[in-house]
Amino acid sequence: MWRNQMENSPDRGEKTGPPPAQPPPVDPAEFLAALRADLNAPLPGRAAHARMAPRPQVGPPRAEDPRADARQGAVLALFYLHKGRLWLPFILRATYNGVHSGQISFPGGGLEPHDDNLIETALRETHEEIGVPPASIQVLGELSPIYIAPSNFLVQPVIGFTSDRPTFHLDPYEVAELMEVELADLLNPRNQRQEVRPLRDERLADVPYFAIHERAIWGATAMILAELTALPALRPLRNAAQQAQ
Repeated sequence: MWRNQMENSPDRGEKTGPPPAQPPPVDPAEFLAALRADLNAPLPGRAAHARMAPRPQVGPPRAEDPRADARQGAVLALFYLHKGRLWLPFILRATYNGVHSGQISFPGGGLEPHDDNLIETALRETHEEIGVPPASIQVLGELSPIYIAPSNFLVQPVIGFTSDRPTFHLDPYEVAELMEVELADLLNPRNQRQEVRPLRDERLADVPYFAIHERAIWGATAMILAELTALPALRPLRNAAQQAQ
């Protein structure tokens, strides 16, 4: 399932017929307890990132270790319940003169001097970009930091939860579109694909991505999702998503 706040028309090329079976409703208390435990245990880190990392066909692999002058930043993966199932909001970044122009990502941005820590950065940026108040979000923990070489950012993914679908208010300068994606779609192996793409240095790379209808979630966002979806707390949901195909 996929919801686009900017467009209410049916997806192009959508096939008619009976709707697919839906996974069973989530028990939020059980899910949150399991996810908190996973986030407090050793994380899969780079081993999980590698599953969705772009792989250049020639030359050196992508840089994993941050430069000494790397900036710090944070993003928020915000789970919320809607009709008994879990969803995550993503943003399509506005077009601008920068390395992440027009890409799909979690809400987030750079550490500011007035931020006490990177969790505060993730909450502040989420409020600024999609209008979700920090007070409405339970912070569950953090995933492994990930270095984004093209923008020279070391990014801390933060995991949050809110019990109801938020009322979103988009910053039109930062956000071109909001994508609300059901977790079951990210766990469905049929939506994990690969294609050849040119990198910024013009080398070709084999690029894994999550195919969500007519969108591709790739790069650092896909790598963060790879670690998130590898956590044991999501295993029952992954099994249910596969059985519902």
